[in-house]
Amino acid sequence: KVYEEKELANAPETFKYTKYKAKDYGEGMFYSLQVAVEDCTGCYVCVDVCPVKNKQETRLKAINMEEQMPLREKERENWNFFLTLPELDRTKINVTKVKDSQYLEPLFEFSGACAGCGETPYVKLVSQLFGDRAIIANATGCSSIYGGNLPTTPWAVNKEGRGPAWSNSLFEDNAEFGYGFRLAINKHNVQAKELLKKLSSDIGNELVDALINADQSDEAGIYEQRERVRALNDKLNELLKTGANGKTSDIKNLLSLSDYLIKKSVWIMGGDGWAYDIGYGGLDHVLASGSDVNVLVLDTEVYSNTGGQCSKATPRAAVAKFAAAGKPIKKKDLGMMAMAYGNVYVAKIAMGANDTHTLRAILEAEAYNGPSIIIAYSQCIAHGINMAYGMRQQKAAVDSGYWPLYRYNPEWSKEGKNPLKLDSKGIKIPLTDFAYAETRYKMLTKTHPELAKKLIKEAQNDVNQTWKEYERLAKPFDSAKKDN
Repeated sequence: KVYEEKELANAPETFKYTKYKAKDYGEGMFYSLQVAVEDCTGCYVCVDVCPVKNKQETRLKAINMEEQMPLREKERENWNFFLTLPELDRTKINVTKVKDSQYLEPLFEFSGACAGCGETPYVKLVSQLFGDRAIIANATGCSSIYGGNLPTTPWAVNKEGRGPAWSNSLFEDNAEFGYGFRLAINKHNVQAKELLKKLSSDIGNELVDALINADQSDEAGIYEQRERVRALNDKLNELLKTGANGKTSDIKNLLSLSDYLIKKSVWIMGGDGWAYDIGYGGLDHVLASGSDVNVLVLDTEVYSNTGGQCSKATPRAAVAKFAAAGKPIKKKDLGMMAMAYGNVYVAKIAMGANDTHTLRAILEAEAYNGPSIIIAYSQCIAHGINMAYGMRQQKAAVDSGYWPLYRYNPEWSKEGKNPLKLDSKGIKIPLTDFAYAETRYKMLTKTHPELAKKLIKEAQNDVNQTWKEYERLAKPFDSAKKDN
C-alpha cells in the first residue's frame, strides 16, 4: 500500500515501511509490502520473481522465506495494522502500469488453490481491476472449487460493501450461464432508463440526462455515475415519503433497478477442459452472439481438478491420463478459431513471460464493446514441475515459441491497421529446453524413448509452423501488400 506518513502513528514496532520515491500520489508518501504470514502457502513464487537483491549479501532479496512460527505473533499484529491503512483513491491510480495496478485492492484473496497455482494470479488481477462491479460465471473445475468451497470463499468486498457477484453452474453450460447474466443486465438497464424518462419531471431532466448519457469508460466516470445513482436513490426515497403523485409502483421499480445504470463487467471463467472440450459448443455460441462478455480461459492443458486427464488443450508429446504414451495430436488453437469471427477480441497471455502484456490484454478485452476471450497459460502440479519456478516455465513456454503472445483487436481494423499484433519476439530456445524441464514430457523418454523422439520432433515442427503462420497473419497491411 501507499499512504500518508500520519497513518503510521499507531504502527507496531516491527511494522516495515519505507519512503515512497515516486511523486505520482503526492509528496511525503510511504510504502509497505506486508505478508499475511498465517495465510502464506510457502509457494516461494514471490521470492523467485523478486528482482531486488541485497547488495551486501546477494543471496538475500527484498522478500525472503523464513520459518513461520517465530514470526507468527508479531506478523499477525503487523497484518492487522496493515488492513487499517486506507486504500488509494481508485480514480487516481494509473491502472495501465503493472506497479500501480497492484495498489488496487484485491477482491479475491486467500484461496484454497495449490501452492504456486498458475490460475489464481490472473483471477486476482481481474478482481483488482473490475471486482467492485464484476459479475462472474465460473465453470466447474479448479477455479470453482477454490473459488466457492462454501461456507468459505476467497471472493471479498471492499469497505463500501462492493465486490464480485459470483456463481457456478454446470461444467457444460458456463458460457451460456454467463451470457444470461449479460442479457439480464442489459434488460434491467433498458428498463431503468425507460423509467428515468417516464419520471423525468419528478426527478429532474438534468439528472436524468446525466444518468442516461454517462461516460463510464474509466474509473472516474464510474465513480461519477455511482454518485449520480446515489443522488437518484435519495430523490426517489424522498418522492415516496411525499406521496409519489400516484407513481409509487414506478418509483419502487426504479429503486430496485437503479444499480443497473452503473456499468457491469461480465466475466465467464473456466479451465481448458470446459473451454476446449465439454463447454466448447456453448462458448462458440456466446462468442458468435456479439454480446459484451469477457471470457478468461485458465489453460492448464489438462483436466486439473479431476486429476490431470488429457484435453484438446494438451500439447503433442505430453503425457497425461488417457494419453499415457504421449498425446499424438497437436493442441487445438482456440485463439485462432475465435479470431475467425472477426469481431471477437482475442489474446494469449502468460504473466510470467510478460506481465505488462497480461495487464494490457485484460484491460483491452474488458474495454472492447463485444465478446472477448483471453487464453492464459497456467502452470499446474499436473505438469510435473517445481511450482516455485512456475513463472520461469511460463517464460520458457513463450521463449520456445510454444506459447506465442498476441492480441487480436477488431477495433484496430477500423483504423486501417492489422487487428493482430504478435507481442512475443520469436523463437529463442528449442522446444526441448521448455518441455524437458517438465515431467509430463520427460517421462515419455523413460518409458517410450523412440516414441518420445518422434513426438517431440513433431511438436517442434508444430511450433515452427504455428509461429510462421502467426508471423504471416500479423504483418502490417502495407508490407503484406508488398509481399503479394
